[in-house]
Amino acid sequence: MPETVSPRLNLWGGEVTSMSIIQPEIEIVDRSRESIRYLQHGWPSELCRWHSHREYELHLITETRGKAFVGDYIGDFKPGALYLTGPNLPHNWITDEVWAQEVPIRDMLVQFRQSSMDAIMTAFPEFTELKPMLDLAQSGIEFVGFDPKTAVLQMEKIRELRGVERVVALLHFLVLINKNSTKTTLSVSKLMQPEGGKKARIGKVIDYIVNNFADEISVKKAAAMTSMSPTTFSRNFQSVTGHTFVEFVNRIRIGQACSMLYATNDQVSSICFDVGFQNLANFNRHFLRMKNMTPSEYRQIAQTELAPQSKEMQ
Repeated sequence: MPETVSPRLNLWGGEVTSMSIIQPEIEIVDRSRESIRYLQHGWPSELCRWHSHREYELHLITETRGKAFVGDYIGDFKPGALYLTGPNLPHNWITDEVWAQEVPIRDMLVQFRQSSMDAIMTAFPEFTELKPMLDLAQSGIEFVGFDPKTAVLQMEKIRELRGVERVVALLHFLVLINKNSTKTTLSVSKLMQPEGGKKARIGKVIDYIVNNFADEISVKKAAAMTSMSPTTFSRNFQSVTGHTFVEFVNRIRIGQACSMLYATNDQVSSICFDVGFQNLANFNRHFLRMKNMTPSEYRQIAQTELAPQSKEMQ
């Protein structure tokens, strides 16, 4: 039988304020028995909450449609949607309220540790091909184009197996999704710093942007930080991050705006300037393009769906 979820500890405590109302619960998991844990949830379920934990989580939706929340990302999910979230990245999947009928299995998921993967990659260097995918998972990944039937079969194998065979089944599944899907990153709330050579210099710029997103940051200034020409810097930056410099800066600013929208009651116009945009129209345009909704719509969805008291399970 699938393991039941151990109690989650809310470590935030204190008076409920606009800043604390949707802080993720911290899930403490006992790993003394197994390095891999399989779970499955029905719907509705009190276990489906805005939370985070130290483990990676490979999460497959099998029934219903609704909203996925991963870091600062909000998007739609449907049956067959497959996600991988990294350690300490808050997440939740909330089924639309129109889904009134109970569902016995809405999602299937597996949790595993960073230390376990590090040990496997050390013992068997061939598995380092999974490292880029695990790095991307720090921001959350949705695997697009992977066959849903195959995903269910792989999850069922992990559920039924034990010991070494369960570990092998998980590794096989990770290899399959790494090779046979398009990986879409979801949140900008976590960023992996590149290491080594030119990538390390680009990493310093990334750190600077994350810590100084509200400042005016030009390509020329960023290039000077790396001792590259603006042209060379722009080419290397896009190669490392997958975005042009301007796109990346705007993604960081929009990500910060998302945090402020759901954690404070500040006016949208105030948040716009606080994160570095010079006018509200430009902010709204970039926000709509990246999030497929307006800042006000984002705030309403996030504060309604993620507030613990906002959704009573039947």
